[in-house]
Amino acid sequence: MTNPQDDQDPQAPDHSPDTPPPGCPAHAARLYGPEFRRHPAETYQRIRRDGGQVAPVLLEGDIDAWFVLGYRETRHVLSDTDTFGRDPRRWNGWDGVPPDWPLMPWVAYSPMMTFTEGDEHRRRSTAASEALATVDPFVLRGHCERFADQLIDKFTPNGRADLVYDYIYSVPALATAELFGLSEDEAGLGALAQGLTVSFLSGEEAIAGQQRVAAYVAELVKAKREAPGPDLTSQFVLNTPELTEEQQTADVMVLMAAALPLTSYWIGNTLRLMLTDERFAMTLSGNRRSIGEAMNEVLWADSPLQNLIGRYATRDTSLGGQRIRAGDLVVLGLAAANADPLLWPDTPVGHAGNHSHVAFSGGEYGCPVGGPETARVIAETAIEVLLDRVPDLTLAVEPEELSWVDSFWYRCLDSLPVTFSPTPVTAG
Repeated sequence: MTNPQDDQDPQAPDHSPDTPPPGCPAHAARLYGPEFRRHPAETYQRIRRDGGQVAPVLLEGDIDAWFVLGYRETRHVLSDTDTFGRDPRRWNGWDGVPPDWPLMPWVAYSPMMTFTEGDEHRRRSTAASEALATVDPFVLRGHCERFADQLIDKFTPNGRADLVYDYIYSVPALATAELFGLSEDEAGLGALAQGLTVSFLSGEEAIAGQQRVAAYVAELVKAKREAPGPDLTSQFVLNTPELTEEQQTADVMVLMAAALPLTSYWIGNTLRLMLTDERFAMTLSGNRRSIGEAMNEVLWADSPLQNLIGRYATRDTSLGGQRIRAGDLVVLGLAAANADPLLWPDTPVGHAGNHSHVAFSGGEYGCPVGGPETARVIAETAIEVLLDRVPDLTLAVEPEELSWVDSFWYRCLDSLPVTFSPTPVTAG
């Protein structure tokens, strides 16, 4: 990971030391802590009520930032890459950020495509999309059905399982191995999944987690450069001969981070909705259409990807009635934008058939073309097979007893205990 103070962008704007920070800490809401973790939606509502569609907030460690809650304002930032750049070396707040800041792994400048701009970003993003275009969704679905059946066979005789540990992480991990040309070695995949997961948590293990993943992916990229195969990693390496091995490693890490944690959390949040909301609980058995509806509702109302850091103002500007200074950090509240009351009038029409959410971000820095579709195949297959095989799934605790992972980035369950009728596995 590169030190954010190194290799300063020569075009980074100057920021006078007497310029006030984005918001006054005495009045800014904190986007961290137990209350935020338990009730993020209520936190977003309170910030919107007190600060408007763009408001000052404090990130972990009381680091100042602007938080974009409005749907229209979010779309504006996503589309205006000239005013809101992606290179974090522009940030005027680095002097106040400790080296062990938990959000550092995915904020500090590194050779990832997400930190590039202009033509370079477009070339690398296009290469990622071209690699994803080689994924056959029907073949992928077949693999995921096999993975799901194998995992379900392990716990159905017990009549009890924690789906987070026994299923929700495992199906996408095995699918990631298939897609990226990894060995299906259980220990290796477990280490990869664990490293990616903790790298997005609000804890001291975040930096170490990302470093473990980087080492793992570096070995993979090196092997695929020497002997390409029929997988995403090889295709991306072949598509980007101009990139260094370090750059290719960083970009494959970005793709894996989208493929594994995000897809797992989409599965988990959808299953939670279907197990706790009578609109879906009534149709757990037999109604395939309800799965797609639940998955779409989760993207609107319980988005796995909650917030994005970030954008950095390239010049003084205004947004949502606030004065943004050159170099200020702008955090995109994707979940808050999806819940913008201006988007949903007094009589909500519901989410069915509406796919204009920003759960996958958007614009030039949104998920590469093909990414959301690939994630949907994995998630939908995992949910369908589980509900077909175990139609009487029942939540083993009260809904309010479920706990959530401490993450600024993601909204995901720490545990999802269920009970069901035990079913012996028949050999053959």
